[in-house]
Amino acid sequence: MEVIIKDAGIRLDKALAELTTLSRSQANDAIKSGMVKVNGEIKKAKYTVRVGDLITYEEPEQVELEYLAEDIPLDIIYEDADLAVVNKPQGMVVHPSAGHLSGTLVNALLYHIKDLSTINGVVRPGIVHRIDKDTSGLLMIAKNDKAHQTLAAELKDKKSLRKYLAIVHGNLPNNHGTIEAPIGRSEKDRKKQAITARGKPAITHFQVLERFANYTLVELRLETGRTHQIRVHMAYIGHPLAGDSLYGSRKTLKGKGQFLHAETLGFTHPTSGELLEFSVEPPAIFKETLEKLRQNKF
Repeated sequence: MEVIIKDAGIRLDKALAELTTLSRSQANDAIKSGMVKVNGEIKKAKYTVRVGDLITYEEPEQVELEYLAEDIPLDIIYEDADLAVVNKPQGMVVHPSAGHLSGTLVNALLYHIKDLSTINGVVRPGIVHRIDKDTSGLLMIAKNDKAHQTLAAELKDKKSLRKYLAIVHGNLPNNHGTIEAPIGRSEKDRKKQAITARGKPAITHFQVLERFANYTLVELRLETGRTHQIRVHMAYIGHPLAGDSLYGSRKTLKGKGQFLHAETLGFTHPTSGELLEFSVEPPAIFKETLEKLRQNKF
C-alpha cells in the first residue's frame, strides 16, 4: 500500500496511523519490522515526514477465521424471514475480536438464527449496527443481504429511531438539547474516541427524564452513530455516564460498566415497508440503581 504525505512536520508512526487503518502501536510495530519504507528507504518511527514523501508498507495477510455457533441464551424480541431484533445483555460483546473469540452475540446468533446476511463476512454475520459490550439493549439483525443493505442505508440516511436511557453525573442545566460535535479517534489514546476537528459529524439529542441529588436520568436519541458517541458527547458537556471507566469519573455508581441502555429501536421493514418500533426495559441493575437514587441512598 502507498500513501503520499501532504502535511509535513509529524513523526512517521503518527502519519502512518492517521493515513491508514493502523493504530499508533501497530504502525510502530510495522516500522520496526521493516515493513514500512519512506521513498524506498527504511526509517525509524521518529523520522519527521516531508511533503511529497512516498510511504509504502506491506499490509499483514488477513486470515479469515470461522466462528462456532454456541448455545447461549438469546432474547429475540422479533423475527421474520428478513430480520430479527434482539435484546443484548450488558457484558456481551457483539462480535468476535482479539480477546473475545467466543461468548459473543454472533456466536449466539449462529446457534439460534440459521440464516444471516453475509455482507460483513464470517466475523460479523447479520450485524447491521453495534453497541458497546457494557451497553444493553436492542439491535437489528439482518437475515439476508438485501435486508442488510436496506437497513444499513436507512441508518446512514438518519431515518432509523434509536433511543437510549442513561444515568449521567451531575445535573444538566437544560431539560433538553442537542450536542453536535465531530468524533474521531483520540490522538492521545488510541483506545478512546474524542471530539476532534478531523472527526466525523456526530449529533446526539437529549431529554432530561428525572433529576437526583448528583445524577440525572436522560433519554438520548442518536441522529448519527459514531463509535462511543453518547459516552463521548456526554463527557464533552461535563456529564459523563455513570459507571463509564473510560470516559467518566473514578468516583461513580457501582455496576457492571456504563449505565447505558438501548431502549427503543424503530425502522422501516425492508420488504413490507411497514414502520416497526420496539422497546425493552433496562436490566435489573439499572432499575435497582434508579430506585436507590430516588430514595437518596447514594
